[in-house]
Amino acid sequence: MTQISRSITMEQQAPQEFTLEAFVDPASIRDVVRGVLHTIFFHRFFPSLQPRSREVLDITLPFVDDVELDTMIEKRTAELARELDAERTHHTNTNTNTNTNSLAQTRGAGGGRGNIQVQFFEKKRRKAWYMRAAYGSGDEEVCWESWTVKVTVAEPKTDSERAKVRKAMEQTLLTTVMKVVTCVNTHKDHIPPITTSETNPFPYQIIVNPKDATWAARMGIY
Repeated sequence: MTQISRSITMEQQAPQEFTLEAFVDPASIRDVVRGVLHTIFFHRFFPSLQPRSREVLDITLPFVDDVELDTMIEKRTAELARELDAERTHHTNTNTNTNTNSLAQTRGAGGGRGNIQVQFFEKKRRKAWYMRAAYGSGDEEVCWESWTVKVTVAEPKTDSERAKVRKAMEQTLLTTVMKVVTCVNTHKDHIPPITTSETNPFPYQIIVNPKDATWAARMGIY
């Protein structure tokens, strides 16, 4: 069986990295994050699909109608929502006397923060002797692009705060979606050539709250 590892070797160029923002309240975490992820995949998912769209915060966003992908997005956004909820609960229990009347405070860490990352890979034959010695002569999946979505959760307490947070959520989502469009239209040279007849030529993964990876960790040494 062909051995495959996901790595960034010292001989290969680091992936193109993009960072996006998502500002949400607890009730909208899943919808907003799903919307951002589907927008990314709309531009990076190469199988032929019928165009679809969904409304998120009164903004029409593209939707990739693929069962396997949608299932993964659902699972990862649910995982992120659980972790953010646990963080918010812990913060509330340890800061019951904190005053959060201003929007700036509402938008702070008290509501919770988290990241979700999408990575795209290409399959390559190992060339370096030390990689073949360590992992065999099979293929490796090399990351060529990553998107990190930084999620900030607000917990508005009053009607006035809720109105302000809602407006900020809409503005942030629109800005983020437009940034995705700008990034994919501006940065194209790093996209690998399609050299396979597989339906989806570029494998992907979605990671919740990824740890900072050193070069050794990225190579799979740790």
